[in-house]
Amino acid sequence: MADSNVKTTPTKPREVIVSIVAGLLAPLLAIFLIVQLVLGIQAGQKPDTSSEAAQKAALERIKPYAELAALDASAPVVEKSGQEVYDAACVACHGSGALDAPRFENKGDWNARIGQGYDTLVKNAIEGIRQMPPRGGNADLTDAEVARAVVYMANASGASFKAPEAAAPAEEKAAPAAAAGAVKPDLAMGKKVYQTSCALCHAAGIAGAPKPGDMAAWEPRVAQGYTTLYDHAITGIRGMPPKGGNPGLSEADIANAVGYMFSESGGKL
Repeated sequence: MADSNVKTTPTKPREVIVSIVAGLLAPLLAIFLIVQLVLGIQAGQKPDTSSEAAQKAALERIKPYAELAALDASAPVVEKSGQEVYDAACVACHGSGALDAPRFENKGDWNARIGQGYDTLVKNAIEGIRQMPPRGGNADLTDAEVARAVVYMANASGASFKAPEAAAPAEEKAAPAAAAGAVKPDLAMGKKVYQTSCALCHAAGIAGAPKPGDMAAWEPRVAQGYTTLYDHAITGIRGMPPKGGNPGLSEADIANAVGYMFSESGGKL
């Protein structure tokens, strides 16, 4: 018969907590060691970057974000049609009406704008208006290309504007010499063009570009004469692309910028 007088000691809350923690410690330690083992194995493995499959996979991953196009700087510049400009630079907003852009072929959106006239619409497109940036966000577009895009969109909604025609190749080829010698460069305007389009390379001497005022660098260039330097700026030479890499610059802009750098470096106009 059991001794009914034996007393049991009650379990304290602290002892319960200690028992639970001790019971969990062993499994947690085991999980920690397993995770460390897996990480160590992964760290010792190098990703496959050399195989053809891996390179194709990498190309597919970056394709939605960027594509590299190698362009021949000496190739003749072919101006885009209104539809080409629209498809490349305008459709993102004008196709959907984003940022309150008038939608393509939507006469309700375009009637009031067409009423402003061709000159106003082209001016707004070149300079930017409200939420639309200058040249639709593509600074490489020429004035004529922007105008063609405006005509393309406006005419699709009832306008009857005439798009600018592309200049004949013979006229374009003859233009540099004529522009260089026709009018004396405007040095004040040339300084502005230099600051916005040329200083990036010429102020730092990037790719061998001579710094304005560096007489030693400019002496052999000044000796060639202003007209020759202007022709080089138009067509490009060595590391400098045609028009300094900004096809939106007019021939007058180039003449003024070259004149400014030429005169700042000891040349006499």
